[in-house]
Amino acid sequence: MDFKLNEDQREFRALLRQFVDREIIPVARDWEQSGRYPTEIVKGMADMGLFGITVPEEFGGLDLDPVSFALVFEEIARGWMGIAGILGSHSLACRLIAMHGTQEQKDMYLPDLATGKRRTGIGLTEADAGTDLQGIRTTARLDGDHYVINGSKMWITNARYADPLPVLVKTDPSASPAHRGMSVILVDANTPGYEVTKDIPKLGYKGTESCEILLDNVRVHKDQLLGGVEGTGMKQVLSALEWGRVNIAARSVGIAQRAHEEALAYAQQRKAFGEPIANFQAIQLKLGELGTQVQAARLMAYWAADAVRDGRADGATGMAKIFCSEVALQAAIDSMKVHGGYGYSTEFEIERLYRDSILMSIGEGTNDILRTVVAKSLIKGETVVG
Repeated sequence: MDFKLNEDQREFRALLRQFVDREIIPVARDWEQSGRYPTEIVKGMADMGLFGITVPEEFGGLDLDPVSFALVFEEIARGWMGIAGILGSHSLACRLIAMHGTQEQKDMYLPDLATGKRRTGIGLTEADAGTDLQGIRTTARLDGDHYVINGSKMWITNARYADPLPVLVKTDPSASPAHRGMSVILVDANTPGYEVTKDIPKLGYKGTESCEILLDNVRVHKDQLLGGVEGTGMKQVLSALEWGRVNIAARSVGIAQRAHEEALAYAQQRKAFGEPIANFQAIQLKLGELGTQVQAARLMAYWAADAVRDGRADGATGMAKIFCSEVALQAAIDSMKVHGGYGYSTEFEIERLYRDSILMSIGEGTNDILRTVVAKSLIKGETVVG
């Protein structure tokens, strides 16, 4: 087994780290607290080609391997997890189109999505349907050459910039099981009846918007049906969500890494009773455990990313998402304890890391649901421990 990154991956990580240290970390806390949109950071990511990380090279993308894909989200989340969210939903949608779109759909959208000239997200979640996507109520009825879409979507990242937005709908609401009647339709932002109605206030995950979208008799040509075949939407979405769970696991590692860095630096700087608190055994126990868990989470994330390379990896990506997200939260809490009262202050990074870490156990399927996914994969023999 080789646990080392290859030379290209190491160089790529170094470039990402340099960008984060220069362009994101110095402004993240102030911009997050003021609600300022990170326009300059988005431009920098576009200049680096990061909007094309899941776009095939023939359309101008980087088409990264899954481990390099994970590196992007680990490093950017180390600086500001909300910024990683801007890339996350976009990259997931790009992969969806690249894997399942018709040639015409790929030619129309992927070149501009790769450069960031166009941006996108993914319209899955609804007010009454999150992890249980088969419970969505948004419908698309075929009327001549057009689908007429009615419904709403919630918690949609990049909603105000998404063009197009892949929207999961029920083209056959009476289908049993429900997933056989589900499809994905690409909705252009200027389509009449398509409206981003509000931004949803959040505890953390700031820097990118999360919005409610209303679809009121939205007429979309049937050529916008992803892949051109009805009833395959759930399968298409699930294949992309494997990368989504790698994304969340890697973001979690980034948060945990930053929490570790902040705790280590503060413990060596802060003095009590005339010496750095890093000399006290109670603090050393925290630092030792924190560093160990961060490294374990990193290896788990890379292992899951590597498993994706070989095809379906529900068990591996589920394990990584569960473990890494819970390490991120505990790392933020432990780092806050090392900081003492200052960890609770908005003048330090830790309270932001804590707020951002909580989402990691919820996004891309709650951890409790994913535990059942992992269990089923183990029972079927699709994932083997050992």
